[in-house]
Amino acid sequence: MATVILVRHGRTTANAGGVLAGRTAGVGLDDTGRAQALRAAGRLAAVPLVAVVSSPLERCRQTAEILLAQQTGSPATPVEEAITECDYGQWQGRTLAELATEPLWSIVQSQPSAAVFPGGESMAAMQGRSVAAIRRLDAAFEAEHGPDAVWAAVSHGDIIKSVLADALGMHLDLFQRISVGPASISIVHYGATRPEVIATNTDSGDLSWLGTAAPAEPTVGGGDTPQPEPGSRS
Repeated sequence: MATVILVRHGRTTANAGGVLAGRTAGVGLDDTGRAQALRAAGRLAAVPLVAVVSSPLERCRQTAEILLAQQTGSPATPVEEAITECDYGQWQGRTLAELATEPLWSIVQSQPSAAVFPGGESMAAMQGRSVAAIRRLDAAFEAEHGPDAVWAAVSHGDIIKSVLADALGMHLDLFQRISVGPASISIVHYGATRPEVIATNTDSGDLSWLGTAAPAEPTVGGGDTPQPEPGSRS
């Protein structure tokens, strides 16, 4: 199968202010977020992406545009509703400090599979739609471009964490153990028998090896799949 690069959007004004933006319109990258997105774009410049798929929200579209500006080819640029931010309902727009006092907060942290946001969606539904979309798109890009195809999905922290948890075979209740920083890059290869999580939450390291061939299926003893240099957390 193809290889997907999961890119979280860069830091936003809401991130900096400790506000849960959710699907609020008009939340864009701040100066730090633009610098983070430029760093990610530089790392991906040597990787010939066949597509850069974005969540419809402004912060992801801005990040995707920065990635595309450093691509030498002409990647497809679809917008995918199914990888948009979780619908946090009545939690949207409130500060994290305030939300931490809500009884639901501890459920979100320790048993997210049971969490349903008031007036919004459940975290289980969020994972279901986002994983289905990533797997569907991955299969479509492989069918069109072959097994060496590499594409990027620009999305949100909880979305990417839920996709990584699925690829790792983790229950959703454990997904809070995964860290996904602003403009970080994670890599998943959906092989013929199982997904392989190649990298998570990296913000540095050479990625040019992704432009050569699809990662080999892991073998007994670990195989010889190239590994990106470890990055620090954002």
